Amino acid sequence: MSGVNPWALGVFIFFFATTIVIGSFIQPIRKLLSRGKAAQSGEDWGLGGRQFGPWVTWFLVGGDFYTAYTVIAVPALVYAAGGYGFFALPYTIIVYPFIFLVMPKLWHIAHKGGHTTAADIVRARFNNRTLEIVVAITGLVAVMPYIALQLIGIRTVVQALGLPGDIPLVIAFLSLAAYTWLGGLHAPALTAFIKDIMIYIAVLVAVTVIPLHMGGYSALFASADHTQPVLKAGMGLPYSTLALSSALAAFLYPHTLTGILAARSADTIKQNAVFLPIYTIVLGLIAMLGFMAHVAGVNASSTSLVVPMLFQKVFPAWFSGFCLAAIAVGALVPAAVMAIGAANLVTHNLLPASKRSVNASRYTALAVKVGALLCVLFLNAQFAIDFQLLGGVIILQTFPALILGLLRIRFSAAAMLAGWAVGTVVGVGLCWLDGLKPIHPIALGPFSGNVSTGLISLFVNIAVVSLITLVKPSPHKNTAQG
Repeated sequence: MSGVNPWALGVFIFFFATTIVIGSFIQPIRKLLSRGKAAQSGEDWGLGGRQFGPWVTWFLVGGDFYTAYTVIAVPALVYAAGGYGFFALPYTIIVYPFIFLVMPKLWHIAHKGGHTTAADIVRARFNNRTLEIVVAITGLVAVMPYIALQLIGIRTVVQALGLPGDIPLVIAFLSLAAYTWLGGLHAPALTAFIKDIMIYIAVLVAVTVIPLHMGGYSALFASADHTQPVLKAGMGLPYSTLALSSALAAFLYPHTLTGILAARSADTIKQNAVFLPIYTIVLGLIAMLGFMAHVAGVNASSTSLVVPMLFQKVFPAWFSGFCLAAIAVGALVPAAVMAIGAANLVTHNLLPASKRSVNASRYTALAVKVGALLCVLFLNAQFAIDFQLLGGVIILQTFPALILGLLRIRFSAAAMLAGWAVGTVVGVGLCWLDGLKPIHPIALGPFSGNVSTGLISLFVNIAVVSLITLVKPSPHKNTAQG
């Protein structure tokens, strides 16, 4: 990137730093007002005291869909691959009925048993310490590439501002570390509405102003059709299977489940499931930025730079600085929830009770962010979105234990462990062989095509679970049916 524009940089620093300061100091202020009681509770740091009502939950849970994944990775994929990148839209539509039907039941189980994580729920259901540890470690590993995507988002906008070398990545890491360490879950809960308002403004202005520069939407789509076909031949199968696997994985992640369990009631979750599709409308508008970048003649050295370069090309410096700050905050807030959700898994499911504390959670969250940083440095993904999809392949292996375990079928812990092991080996192995691509070619007689690797590995997982259950069913019903 050429030069540093002081107006763009100044506006960016103001909004980004203000968000960090507000989030970082909310916990010390609460500690002062409550005479130290607020900061002494691990549940308060990790779940916000389970007291978030409909509005806060709406911003917190919905904010998990407005991340660097949405604003950087999806338009970048649309820019490079056309309409295939729009698979994120049906994915979010599929996931909301899933939230409405399944998540209130999980909330009841967690509330009744005092559970904080998915691994807690699995332990109560199957009474098996090994399965609990496996689920906890899976969530911990799966969330690291997802946080890596957020670090890439922050690094990308700082790069677009013209800062050289490794400075953007250092800024991204340190800002996330400070924000999470000091604020706990109250930080993203409080600042999530700031993030969403900033993104709303940036996106609504972009989808209004940018097409005007191109002669309107009719001219935009006519031009885009020549440069990027809506959906290339043979992409229908990977499009649909990625949408389905992403939907099944979405609320298995520790950060999305953290937002659910932090809700005040099961009705709060249902209310949010009804209104969360509003986010999908804006998601579709954001995805179209990839088409707009093509028509505007943006030529980025990395696809992750497409949206920042588009904003800088069309908008004045001060407003492009605001838009870049919105993207950075949009990565910062959910990344904090991700790190906190992972920390909850370690402190509640991997450490002995005597070692559990707020500081243990803080150090764990920091270690998770270091792991995410290593993903950025050493995993060579073609697209930024591949980091999130890799996490999806891993976290999907907990689907049978967490979700199928709600059924009245007598699944055994041994069946769940075997399914998890085989599914993980298949999923991660295929991803590695395919160069971290999220799809894998399969051929079954006359049927052939590219299918989501996550869906393939989940099918193998469930097949193993079902086979072992048929051969040797569990002698006891699963507990914690709530």
